[in-house]
Amino acid sequence: MVEKDAVSKDFRKQVLGYGLTTAEIVYRRPDHRWLLQTYVWQDYDLFPSFPALHDFLAFWEKSLEGPLFAVTVAHSKLIKPAELHAIDGMFRLH
Repeated sequence: MVEKDAVSKDFRKQVLGYGLTTAEIVYRRPDHRWLLQTYVWQDYDLFPSFPALHDFLAFWEKSLEGPLFAVTVAHSKLIKPAELHAIDGMFRLH
């Protein structure tokens, strides 16, 4: 039996259908509004609703001074539940 702590939080999310999501956030500098800067955000999130990204962007708009200009999102599911199959047997590596 595998202990719960032996499995990473990120792996558990992947099994539940989360996929690695990367967002390039382009924002205006607070001190020079004409100057754009980028920030790269990455986390496991659910496609297509992206609740974690929406939460982060809401935090950004509420707490940070640099107004958002553009957000580009890339998403890739690393492990899908359909890729997991029960097996009858055990493999040992020596």
